[in-house]
Amino acid sequence: IEAFAPAGLFYGCQTLRQLLPAAIESREKAEGVDWIVPVVEIEDKPRYLWRGMHLDVGRHFFPISFIKRYIDLLALHKMNRFHWHLTDDQGWRVEIEKYPKLTEIGAWRKGEGGAGYGGSYTQDEVREVVEYARQRFIAVVPEIEMPGHAQAALASYPELSCTGGPFEVWTEWGISSEVFCAGDDAVFEFLENVLSEVADLFPDEYIHIGGDECPKGRWRACEKCQMRIEAEGLKDEDELQSYFIKRISRFLAAKGRRLIGWDEILEGGLAQGAAVMSWRGTEGGIAAAKVGHDVVMSPYSHCYFDYKHDDAPDEPGRLGVIALETVYSYDPTPAELTPEEAKHVLGSQGNVWTEGMRTEKEVEQMVFPRLCALAEVVWSPQVLRDWSDFKDRLRVYGERLKELDVNFYRDREVWSSSGSVSGT
Repeated sequence: IEAFAPAGLFYGCQTLRQLLPAAIESREKAEGVDWIVPVVEIEDKPRYLWRGMHLDVGRHFFPISFIKRYIDLLALHKMNRFHWHLTDDQGWRVEIEKYPKLTEIGAWRKGEGGAGYGGSYTQDEVREVVEYARQRFIAVVPEIEMPGHAQAALASYPELSCTGGPFEVWTEWGISSEVFCAGDDAVFEFLENVLSEVADLFPDEYIHIGGDECPKGRWRACEKCQMRIEAEGLKDEDELQSYFIKRISRFLAAKGRRLIGWDEILEGGLAQGAAVMSWRGTEGGIAAAKVGHDVVMSPYSHCYFDYKHDDAPDEPGRLGVIALETVYSYDPTPAELTPEEAKHVLGSQGNVWTEGMRTEKEVEQMVFPRLCALAEVVWSPQVLRDWSDFKDRLRVYGERLKELDVNFYRDREVWSSSGSVSGT
């Protein structure tokens, strides 16, 4: 195996691993296996710099053991970004030493029958995950949601809201109307302190600040926010959100970091150097790339792995259907971009929102085998991809997933009765 960098050697080892019989993944001694590797010469490289997977631990919490397993599975597929969605209305999951209430209060919500539900990661656990990922050539990108999706934080520190609370950690799905007050300098002091600790924990250049689905109702009725709009010469609440994001972006830039956020951060203008994660379609990514912003394409039409695998009424999942072929057919570089503009498309990632996934096995069932398809999308040139060939290879690869005890979905187009994976 030859490569220009250690990461290339690692990826070459993953290829060699996949050439070996599936029994190489067994936790027990394999008997009667012919340990033969095909005679091949493979020369390749990844198509994209950003080959990512996301995991929402705000809606449902998952232990460090599963986070490491998730990273192992990403590494097997040569993915190099783990987007860790750590905060939301329904839970705050990362310890911030300066603000202990974030995990004392914000990590816990009322569960069914009145029992509390939640959990959080200590800073030592976060460092352990970051190092574990680094050893597998995966950068961990933390997400701290702002200015919306913030009710867990506001339940902990209600004075940071427009109304002063009180609040509880949200027990519903969807979008809370409570947001950080954009007119209060204390909010920016709080967020800068939080992001300073986050930056110390996560060495990757990118810090994700969310920026999506921010209701503006509280800002319209808030005297401080309206004073901010007037003082800064802003036109409306959309420009107030732009002011908010730009202020945070400048702070991160001063710390040598780059802000990345969902495509709503484009509304009202975006700070130079900030990157966009385009989820509501490709339009936001196209607009960002055309004005020189780097883009990660993750549209809900192809990259939302909380959607159903197919439209059968008993299938798990929410909102819609994203079939395996839909994922495999995706080209992250829109045809509307010129070659120069296309250089701003860093890559793509799959997003895993866990409102409907409480257990580790449920996450695996929603992610696999769609992750296998996305991994090929972000690694291989579009012209070399063939759906029929992929299905044939995936049918064999299913035995490897089974040996790894991955609870993968048996797609009907791949695992028909004549080509099913043995076992359950």
